[in-house]
Amino acid sequence: MAAPDELFCWEGDWGLPSVSTDCLVVLAYAQFAGAPLKLKKMSNPWRSPSGLLPTLRTNQKESLTRPSDIIIHLRKQKYNADYDLSAKEGADSLAFTSLLEEKLKPALIYTFWVEPKNYVDVTRRWYADHMPFPLNFFLPGRMQRGQLEKLRLLRGDEGLEAGEELEKELYRDAVECLNLLSQRLGSQKFFFGDSPCSLDAYVFGHLAPVLKSKLPNSKLQQHLKSLDNLTSFCSNILLLYFPQDGRETFGPKPSCSPAAAPEGGDFDHVPNKRRKQVLSALVALGAMLSYALLTGMVSIQQEVLQPQPHPLTIGSHGDEDEDN
Repeated sequence: MAAPDELFCWEGDWGLPSVSTDCLVVLAYAQFAGAPLKLKKMSNPWRSPSGLLPTLRTNQKESLTRPSDIIIHLRKQKYNADYDLSAKEGADSLAFTSLLEEKLKPALIYTFWVEPKNYVDVTRRWYADHMPFPLNFFLPGRMQRGQLEKLRLLRGDEGLEAGEELEKELYRDAVECLNLLSQRLGSQKFFFGDSPCSLDAYVFGHLAPVLKSKLPNSKLQQHLKSLDNLTSFCSNILLLYFPQDGRETFGPKPSCSPAAAPEGGDFDHVPNKRRKQVLSALVALGAMLSYALLTGMVSIQQEVLQPQPHPLTIGSHGDEDEDN
């Protein structure tokens, strides 16, 4: 039997299996479809095969990063959560997924990555606290710039300016989307009956972070919490598909003993984590010192020694520099 594909994703918090919307979409779909993925949660995207999270590494060593591409791959492997949908339901699912991308996703990007207090107190703080040194100094800012570029593409506006007017417009579109989703869900357990599909995965991935995070500016969160059926929808998925059972693979529960768990588990639970952190810090420090020396920011003064009356062996500072 072939080994399962490996899924690399951001680790969880706030009672969620991951803090990332894209990771949550993939995690939920994999659970709904029963795909036997080997899960590797982490807080360092540079440890994934692509340098991005989520990433699915297939048996053919192909790396997929977009949730839609990962879902298509799983469907080709016969793990299809949309198998029982009718043609009309499939069309509706695609329409609502597009609505999420067009109306809700821009507001989510603004809420977490642009709104100043939310970004500083929640988003940046979380990533800076969880990333290893020295990534925590510059990678959150780089991620924010990437999200801003994504927002510009979604809005089709190169001159996008953050402010009250933009926030109102994005919030209005998001509220409209949430209301339509609430009406479509109604009193059903999932959007198309008793079994979840890809639309349920996309909705869960987008709504769960808003519902569970502690945002200082929580306008969107307050409106979501007023829609009881969407709130219950997210809570039910967490309860049914993401219980705190410590599993590191999806699909059927593995028959292997717990002793094999560390291989595919969360990086933060590896016993020698402290040693790896120290080694990473030393490597980073050495790289920074080397950069400083090469660019002339730091120089080493060599002192000419006068001949001594007695022969002594003196280590050359220049040799040490060459060794380093």
